[in-house]
Order: sequence, then C-alpha cells, then structure tokens
Amino acid sequence: MNASPTAKISRRLRSLWQRGVAFLRRKVLFRYRLVLITLVLLAVGIGVGAVWGPAGWFPPSAVILTVLAGGLLLKRKSLAFLLAVVASVLLFTAFALDFGQVGPGLLVTIGVTAVLAYLLSGVRERLGVQGLSGEKMLLELRDRLRTQGRLPELPGGWGATAVLRQAGGSSFGGDFVVSRLHRDRLDLAVVDVSGKGVDAGTRALLLSGAFSGMLSAVPSDEFLAYCNDHLIRTAEGEGFVTAVHLSLDLGTGAYRITSAGHPPAVQFDNGAGQWSSNEAKGVVLGVIPEMTYTPVEGRLRPGDALMLYTDGLIERPGEDLDAGVDRLLGAAEGLVAEGFEKGARRVVDTLAQGESDDTALVVIWRS
Repeated sequence: MNASPTAKISRRLRSLWQRGVAFLRRKVLFRYRLVLITLVLLAVGIGVGAVWGPAGWFPPSAVILTVLAGGLLLKRKSLAFLLAVVASVLLFTAFALDFGQVGPGLLVTIGVTAVLAYLLSGVRERLGVQGLSGEKMLLELRDRLRTQGRLPELPGGWGATAVLRQAGGSSFGGDFVVSRLHRDRLDLAVVDVSGKGVDAGTRALLLSGAFSGMLSAVPSDEFLAYCNDHLIRTAEGEGFVTAVHLSLDLGTGAYRITSAGHPPAVQFDNGAGQWSSNEAKGVVLGVIPEMTYTPVEGRLRPGDALMLYTDGLIERPGEDLDAGVDRLLGAAEGLVAEGFEKGARRVVDTLAQGESDDTALVVIWRS
C-alpha cells in the first residue's frame, strides 16, 4: 500500500531534520563553527550599528568582547579568522566615521587583547579544552586533593585534625596528606613535594593519587620503600619528595613512624607534661633506588598527642632546622590548654610562612 503524499513529505522533512542535527553536531558544534559564525555576526553587527545605528548604542570598542570570547571558545585557526573580521570591521568603521570613534588608543587596546586572546587560545588548544573546561578540570582536581587530605573519623577516645595551607594563598601546593583507616589501624602519610605553590601542585596532584593507592595496597612497613621505587621509575629529574609515614594501632596506642628526609615528628607526653621530637630518619624519596626505611616505635597513652608537619612550619632562610623545631615545640605548649583541634590552626597561623612556602600540620591525640 502506497503512502500518502502527506506521509512522504513528513518522512522527508524528518529525514532532513535528522541530517541537519547530525551535521551540526559533527561539523559545526564539534569544530566550534557555530561559535565562530555567531562571533563574526556580532562583530559585523557592531560595525554596521556603529555606522548606521542609533548614536551611542554601538560603540566600535564593543568588538573587544568578541575577541575575548574568541580567545576562550575558539581554536587558533578560527580565532585568526575572527581577528581578521574584527580588523576589517574596525577599518570600515574608521573610514565611515572619519576616524571619529576609532583612534590609536582603541586600536592598540584591541591589538594587545587580540594577542593575549591568541596566546590563550593556543594554550587551551594544546590542552584539548576550550571555554571554561580547563578551569573546571583544575577545580575538580583541587577538590579531589582536598578530599584525599581529609582524615577519617576515628573511634571514641581518639581525635585528629589536619591543617593545609598553600604558599601565597594558592589553591594548589606541594604538601598533601593521605590516610587510611582499616579496622583498628590508622595509616597516614604527610608528604612534601619539592617546589612551592602552583609549581609543585601538579606533581602533588599526581602523587597524592599514587600514594593513596599504595597506602591501601602495600604492607605498612614497606610503604615508603614502594613510594621511593615509584618515584625512581616515573619521576626521574623532577625533584625529590620528603614524607613521614605513621602506622597507629588505635586499640593499644602503639605506633611506628618512618621518615624519608622529613622533619621529625613531635610527641606530647601527658605524664611528663612536655613535647619531645622523634628521631626517625631516612633518605628523601626519588633519589636512591631500593632504599629501606627503619621505623621508630612508640606509644600514645591517654592524654598524649603526636604532631606531623612539613618544613614550611619550621624553616627560615639562613636558620638551622633545629631552631625551627624548638620554635615549634614552644608554640605547641599552648595546644594542651587550648585543645589540640583548635590549637593546631593557631600554631599554623603563628609559625607558617604563608607567602613563601606550603605548610601542612597533622595532630593526633588520645583522650
């Protein structure tokens, strides 16, 4: 049975519509042609409006908005075409208005903006992201790093807090914390990547995921050795990493601390009423293959506390690290009376050199 003419026309229109949508998705949207066409029409519309439109409604300087949008949304070839259109629009507007509204200052401003937009577009094209996708990706990575740095909720009788602060107020830094609570055992590592601020942030983002995975997958007493092997294999020439690893039995309070070139942990002895430094030592990660790290053992009794930190808390230019540790021990005296959780942030506020180095501090206590 033959279909009616109306049905044939309907199927034909539906087919054309589907092809058109597929074309837009494949050829226009994917290659940013629709964005290019829109920005070109806007630039041309601004030029036409400046010449023949209502006075004051279409200033020629408005084309700078299309240049900025192109730098965010277009690839370099498409942006180059848009810039050529913008230049043509400005020339047309200048001759039509006898250079009344298009002066040297405007041309220089748009020219500088065009160069910056072209450089920005090149960076985004190399990264394979356009628009705000790159910023969203970095924000997601930052949030994941912060999530990994959160300490697990400990059982009754135990408390823990972590304070991380990046150099210069940046969202990214080279200090991070990874932790894992399995039954009655807490494994925790405080890591300091060489470098500061954003320069070290990319390595910290990569290593935090790797170290977090190893914390759950490898034997506790071999954690730093595995981390060292990982850096030797994957990060040759990218700088060293220091770390301190704590393995704490929450049932008995017994712990093991292993250090790889990291500042010494400090412990508060409630019975003696004083802080003292731990003597765990080891070679920094990523320098010497097949290193072994010897743990130092101890125990946290009720009222005791343990503090792990990075060198941003104690390091000063031209000063010995021992002096920085002594300064930390002095600042830690107020922790007991003020409370470990609240006092940890005060210690960081007092000692951290926020503009010059990343800082991390972890305090674990037994009540």
